[in-house]
Amino acid sequence: MADENRALDRRGFLTALGVGAGAAAAGVAGAAVTAGPAAAAETADEKTKSRYRETDHVKAYYRVNRY
Repeated sequence: MADENRALDRRGFLTALGVGAGAAAAGVAGAAVTAGPAAAAETADEKTKSRYRETDHVKAYYRVNRY
């Protein structure tokens, strides 16, 4: 009987630990949702500008990997 109580106590502890971790994660996720608006969106000019630049290190990468 003592072994059964010990097993139940361990299960109860692990269950409580899991429930507590889930509640903590939900609290953090809820705080992230209500944190506020994100940074400003890109302007039309920023969306259409050229981002790719073939710099020296990019050329070296292409040369080494034979692209």
